[in-house]
Amino acid sequence: MSQLDALDQARVALVDLLVRFGPKALVAILILVAGFYAGRAAGGVFDKWMRRLQLEPPLRLLLVRTARLVVLALFLLMALQNLGVDLVPLIAGIGVAGAGIALAMQGVLGNLAAGLTIIFTRPFRVGEYVAMAGVDGRVESIDLFTTTLSHADRSIVVVPNRKIVGEILHNYGDIRQLDLQVSVARSADLEGALAAVDEAVGASAHALKDPAPIIGVRSLGDNSISIAVMPWVKWADFAAAGGEINRAIVARFRAAGIEYPFPVATRELPPLG
Repeated sequence: MSQLDALDQARVALVDLLVRFGPKALVAILILVAGFYAGRAAGGVFDKWMRRLQLEPPLRLLLVRTARLVVLALFLLMALQNLGVDLVPLIAGIGVAGAGIALAMQGVLGNLAAGLTIIFTRPFRVGEYVAMAGVDGRVESIDLFTTTLSHADRSIVVVPNRKIVGEILHNYGDIRQLDLQVSVARSADLEGALAAVDEAVGASAHALKDPAPIIGVRSLGDNSISIAVMPWVKWADFAAAGGEINRAIVARFRAAGIEYPFPVATRELPPLG
């Protein structure tokens, strides 16, 4: 057979394929294009409905994308059916492939499941200060796979969601309580010292009035009285508030003449024998 005959047969076969499958392929392409735009439209409508329910942004984004994919998948099945593809073996193959992919992506899917759990149960919200998984910080964002915290040293901590769900979580909210203390001599005016501490805390721009600060005698020593100073502050003021309140207490103690305890001198005992 000559090359011209082979080329002629190939041309005839190509024309036959175009005649047989060309219209179906064109219709399938049109179906996919229609599915793309239908998915976008359905996603837009679904997104507006989700916004009315005031769902968390990550969950809303997931549901909108899922709706788009479902619509596109339906149009894809219609396009394949138009081409005459047997869908039963295809669906079975997709199921087997999906099981393999799920097995290989256990960590990713675990983070996704944990992220959905966090979004639905809401153990913490954006803006609250939390301690979890050995780290602490302000919650900046809650995504489907990770939770991002901002630390006091201005660093960013990204925690996989599967490390959060099922573990101990300490949620401080948007305020924290300082745990300060100051000691005065046993001979000092205790009521005056408590009043000075109360005035220093009350004049602080960082200390909150509600909840009310806790100020009282914490412990008694041999030559001193320890006063607990525990005001509530915004989490952003936690680092600066302690030093500012301590400084104010020192100034008021000096103005009132309140004495600090002097160290007790230890007397060495003579050796035995």
